[in-house]
Amino acid sequence: MKKFTLTMSLVWMLLIPIMAQETTASEETHSDPKAEVFESDISVTIDGKSIDLKAHAGTMELKDENNKPIALFGFTAYFKKNPEKNRPIVFAYNGGPGSSSYWLHLGIMGPRRVVVDDPNYNQAAPYQLVNNEFSILDVADVVMMDPVGTGLSVPIGEATGKDFWGVDQDIRSVSLFIMQFLKEHNRLNSPKYILGESYGTFRNAGVMNYLLGRGYALNGVIMVSAVFDLRTLFFAPNEDISHIVYLPTMAATSWYHDRVANKGGSLPDFVQEVREFTEEEYAPALFKGNRISTSEKSQIAQKLEAYTGISSTIWERADLKITASEYFQELLRDEENTVGRLDSRYKGINIDPMSMDAFTDPQSDAISPAYTMAFLDYFHGQLGVSKDWLYSTSAYSKEGFRWDWKHQGNNFWGADAAVTTLPDMAEALSKDPHVKVLIMNGYYDLATVFYGVEHSISHLDLPKEATDRIIMTYYEAGHMMYTHLPSAKLFRDDLKKFIEDTLRK
Repeated sequence: MKKFTLTMSLVWMLLIPIMAQETTASEETHSDPKAEVFESDISVTIDGKSIDLKAHAGTMELKDENNKPIALFGFTAYFKKNPEKNRPIVFAYNGGPGSSSYWLHLGIMGPRRVVVDDPNYNQAAPYQLVNNEFSILDVADVVMMDPVGTGLSVPIGEATGKDFWGVDQDIRSVSLFIMQFLKEHNRLNSPKYILGESYGTFRNAGVMNYLLGRGYALNGVIMVSAVFDLRTLFFAPNEDISHIVYLPTMAATSWYHDRVANKGGSLPDFVQEVREFTEEEYAPALFKGNRISTSEKSQIAQKLEAYTGISSTIWERADLKITASEYFQELLRDEENTVGRLDSRYKGINIDPMSMDAFTDPQSDAISPAYTMAFLDYFHGQLGVSKDWLYSTSAYSKEGFRWDWKHQGNNFWGADAAVTTLPDMAEALSKDPHVKVLIMNGYYDLATVFYGVEHSISHLDLPKEATDRIIMTYYEAGHMMYTHLPSAKLFRDDLKKFIEDTLRK
């Protein structure tokens, strides 16, 4: 018995080091990656002047309210060397939800931009990167942010994707990054701006209020291709609002593709005429539903044909309501083409002319390879980010990615009555009488339509002195208006003026 005990003791003594090694190896295998930043020097020439920059690209450890690490948050920041006192800082991101910031980064905000053959399809590589003369790096530092699941951003510690993938979760994590980044880089007292595109504007409305509630007042908020109330996009059953707010953009698209007989003097003039028809005739007609008379329905259908080029017969058959996807298919059906959702100036092959719904988005098809390949080459090349880091252009393929659309304040009687961050924006505008909002709209954006934004802003429950601080600008391009070079120049001019105006006392 003693011999057996002694033998087992020797076995355990031999096994313990092996088990310890396995445990250590297991811990190392499952340990979280560490934050890492890659620095490089870069310059940009704007208005004939060269600006020397220090670029920081990588990740920052993000902590929760209890100082517990929850994510490595990816970013690329451009800081001016030897900056002037009180230089502004702009935090920018795209939308999705689930999209990284590389569209804005390489389209308009960074020191380089990718050349695309707007509004046509681009050839395969090589793609050309050029100096971005339309950047605002001459007036502000820029931080391109990639929400968790995109770019280099990943959950760490006990956190998982679901802690970030939702309206409120996203607002919280993006706000935490901004607050902690400002502290880390000694920019707490700098003039501060946030810039979001698409879902990034929906996020912006929440972030501006979240930050204000924690003492971080913003100098300005920039909304690019905005949406604040998802009802304007849904085309939900028995809802008229989407049909109403989409009509002016559909008409603008028909105007561009020469499907309108009487185009008038200019696009803005034509759009204003369609706005008036929508408010005075189209919306009241839809409100009547099946109570509308046959003669009135016919009259409205004929006017819809005049403004869109789509047959009045089709409008009548559709009870005066055509969805966006149906419009994409119908407008150029006789050419066997479909028009773009993100930018309706683009058109592509309609692979099923008999279908009522579009299968693809020509603008996305036309520019995505150029943006993706040029950005990754720039990110790992000129910015020097290690190729060991995988940059995710989106979170859509991430395991468990599913967006939680619940938002505090949208629930009534135990049901989600709306999906909107308009109340967040209204609260921030009411509590901060100095903050201003710039909303930049593309006439040919059929993803987030300008008339939907106008509807949302006109229904804010705020006095005129508050809504007067909301500035609207328009561009003869689409969702990513900066692919159109004349609009890119105007974008820069409008953004620069907005920043300079908000800095004046």
